[in-house]
Amino acid sequence: MRTVDEHLTEILGSVAALPPLDLALLEAQGTVLAEPVTAPVPLPPFDNSAMDGYAVVAADIAGATEAEPVVLPVVGDIVAGDQGVSAIRTGLTARIMTGAPLPAGADAVIPVEWTDGGAATVRISRPAPAGNYIRRSGEDVLAGQTVVEAGTRLGATQIGMVAAVGRSHVVVRPKPRVVVVSTGDELQEPGTPLAPGQIWESNSYMLTAAVVEAGGMGFRQATVHDEPAKVMEMLEDQLVRADAIITSGGVSMGTRDVVKEVLSGTDTVRFHKVRMRPGKPQGFGLLEGTPVFTLPGNPVSAYVSFQVFVRPALRAMQGLPPEPMPTVSAVLAEDIKSPAGLRHFVRGRLSSNRGHYTVTPAETQGSHQLGSLAMANALIALPEDTEALPAGSHVDVMRLP
Repeated sequence: MRTVDEHLTEILGSVAALPPLDLALLEAQGTVLAEPVTAPVPLPPFDNSAMDGYAVVAADIAGATEAEPVVLPVVGDIVAGDQGVSAIRTGLTARIMTGAPLPAGADAVIPVEWTDGGAATVRISRPAPAGNYIRRSGEDVLAGQTVVEAGTRLGATQIGMVAAVGRSHVVVRPKPRVVVVSTGDELQEPGTPLAPGQIWESNSYMLTAAVVEAGGMGFRQATVHDEPAKVMEMLEDQLVRADAIITSGGVSMGTRDVVKEVLSGTDTVRFHKVRMRPGKPQGFGLLEGTPVFTLPGNPVSAYVSFQVFVRPALRAMQGLPPEPMPTVSAVLAEDIKSPAGLRHFVRGRLSSNRGHYTVTPAETQGSHQLGSLAMANALIALPEDTEALPAGSHVDVMRLP
C-alpha cells in the first residue's frame, strides 16, 4: 500500500493549471484572477461630498451656534455627475449632493441636518472644521495601486472593485469543468421506485456539489451500469467537455468492479490501496491527457477521498496553492481509537468557545453511513502511528465546507 501523501504527490505532479481566459466581469465570478488588477486613476477621482448639504468655507461658519446661526447666500446647486462646477468664494455657499464634486474654494461640507435647508439663503447652526464630510481624491485607492492580487478568487466585492477601476474584462483561470459519474447495477435515480436489492444513487449528487464548493463547475452524468463497453464509451464521450472526471464505485477487488477493469487496460490510469480509512481503494491517471479520479463507492469513502485528493488537485488547476481543507487544533471530547498503520479520518462535530476548539467523534463511523457524515462538520485526522487517544488530547481537525 502507498501512503496518503504518496498518492497525493502523484496526483499533484500530474495536473496543471488551466490556461487563462479573458472573461467579462460577471462571467468571471468564482474564477481565480490570473493577473493583478491596478487602478488607472485615483479613487475617488476627485474631491466630493460625503453628505447632502452645503459646500462652505469653514472659516465663514466658525462662530455658528443654535442661538446665532450664520446666514449665507446659496449661489447654486451641485449634483452628482455635475460637469459644470466652478468655484465659490468666502461668504457664499452652494447646495451639494452626496458624491457631487466639491467646488474650488470650498473646504468643508455642512450636512443639511445642521441647517434650515434654505434654497436662496441658508441658516447654519453649527461650525465645522476644514475637511468636514469631504471624500478626498485617492483616499480609497491611489493611481497605480494594485486593487486585486493575482491568485484571488473573484467574489462580489472583488468584482465590484474591478468595475470601480474601469475594467470590463479580466484574465482568469477558469473554473475546472468536472464530470461526475457513479457506476453500479444496484443504483436507481432518486424519485424512482426501488426494486429488491436496489438503492437510490447519491454519490454523484454529493460529489458534484463538492466540486462546486471547491470552485469548479460540476456536471453530473447519469448512472452507468456495470457493463465495461458502456463505461468506456461514457468516459470517452465526456473527454470533449471535461477538464477532469470523477467516478464513484467499481474500484475495489470485486468481480464486477467495472471502472477498474476498463481503465486498467489504458496503462495510464493506475489503481492502488492507500493507507487510509475510509477510502483505501483509489485510482488516478490521465485519460487522453484528462485527469481521472476513481473513488470508492461507499459514500463516506468517496467524500473523504474527494476532500483529501480531488480538492487539492482542483485548486492546483485554478492556479491556487493545493492546500487541504482548513485545519485547526482541537481538544477531543471523548476517547478515540484508530487502526494501526492507517491515516484515519473520523467524522465529528467541532465546536468553539472563545477561540478554543473541542471536537466530538460521531457515534457511527462506517464508510456506508452517510447519516453521520451529513451531521458532521469536521474530520478528525489521526496519523498512521496513532492507535488510541484519550479525551483531552489535542488533534488536527479538518473543517468541512
